[in-house]
Amino acid sequence: MANYTLNNDTIAALATPHGFGAIAVIRLSGKEAIAITESVFFTKTLKPKPLHTKASHTAHFGVIADKDLIIDEVLVTLFKAPTTYTGEEIVEISCHGSVFIQQQILQLLFKQGARPAQAGEFTLRAFLNGKLDLSQAEAVADLIASNSASSHQVAMQHMRGGFSSKIAVLRENLLNFASLIELELDFSEEDVEFADRSDLKKLVHTILTIIEKLILSFDLGNVIKHGVPVAIVGKPNAGKSTLLNVLLDDERAIVSEIPGTTRDTIEDELIIDGVLFRFIDTAGLRTTTDVIEQIGVNKAFEVIKKSAIIIYLFDTHELSLGDLQQELKVIEEHIGTSQLVVVGNKIDFENVEALKKEFQAIENITFISAKEKNNIEELKHKLVSLFDTRTVNTTDTIVTNSRHVSSLNKAFAALSKVNEGLATNIQSDFLALDIRYALEALGEITGQVTNDDLLGNIFSKFCIGK
Repeated sequence: MANYTLNNDTIAALATPHGFGAIAVIRLSGKEAIAITESVFFTKTLKPKPLHTKASHTAHFGVIADKDLIIDEVLVTLFKAPTTYTGEEIVEISCHGSVFIQQQILQLLFKQGARPAQAGEFTLRAFLNGKLDLSQAEAVADLIASNSASSHQVAMQHMRGGFSSKIAVLRENLLNFASLIELELDFSEEDVEFADRSDLKKLVHTILTIIEKLILSFDLGNVIKHGVPVAIVGKPNAGKSTLLNVLLDDERAIVSEIPGTTRDTIEDELIIDGVLFRFIDTAGLRTTTDVIEQIGVNKAFEVIKKSAIIIYLFDTHELSLGDLQQELKVIEEHIGTSQLVVVGNKIDFENVEALKKEFQAIENITFISAKEKNNIEELKHKLVSLFDTRTVNTTDTIVTNSRHVSSLNKAFAALSKVNEGLATNIQSDFLALDIRYALEALGEITGQVTNDDLLGNIFSKFCIGK
């Protein structure tokens, strides 16, 4: 799709995943979508079944045939413009899920004048026809890729225009002042001010506050979208690999009595109460002369720095309170803003109360037996409680897209210059220039400002059929 402009051709593609299944859906969109489908759609006795006279959003049973050869019995659903996803005529053909049948129907549609849709072309047409703005279109891809309740909820909010409407309000308010500043430039010789500078200061301050909040929300949005990174660290043979296997309910990591078995990071994902977590098993933390093992230890510290939550696992039979406190001092030098959960492993439940008393000085401590799978649910609940999802359940907007953050940062920088200019009574033409930059940056988010390279980068990541 080198040229991102509307055209009159009709596209077709499989809208369901490739491969065998009970049902497959083939989608057409374009001016001739109904006519092309009508040319291959018949009754069981191969009599024509007119579709153009039928109402929108209705389903019709019949057969798809190539002349006298019946390919399949199908259900055809009509969606007439303009009340469709793309804004064009849309037809969806529900056929049996045989790969052979799917391909036969697609080839027949292509022979009748449709062409294969490219990646994201249905949603691109929705954008070009004004059915979605650019951030909503990107949310469609996020919704398809969502794999947890929280990522689904954020994608739905964006797709329904929650983020777009917030940006639109900011841009509209700024645009009103921009037009007054531009008007001043036309009367520069008269030295008049149409835009009240004190009101403009208040507006810029308000917008900067909102933009800053949106930028800061990206940290939360990023982990919602890609998973909360949780590093499992501790000394060799503390039971880290066993814990990972128990959490995932799978033999993901090699478990051995030999210290230093894990020499590289092992990573896998798990959804707990609607939140996606990325658990990372690391090499045991110790001083070693083994060059390969030392690389693993160094990687473990790198993972600690990048993780949102750190599980420090220790063997309750090996470490005293004093030893544990010394170990935690080393960990705390690397964790930054990460949240630390201390977990005592290999517990004997007959002595659990004594252990709680012995380690009561350690905050946020949990005792488990990874091998016996004891108290694992308690640990899971603690992880969920540490990940604060309250903002996802409110009307607050959470930014999950790095492109949006980049544009917000550009808008913030431009408006900061406006703020500085207002403080120093800078000339109107310089104010106008910085306001234009801010408007352009905000317009990039919703697609009011765009180019072919940007659209190519976004829609090429979509699946074909969407």
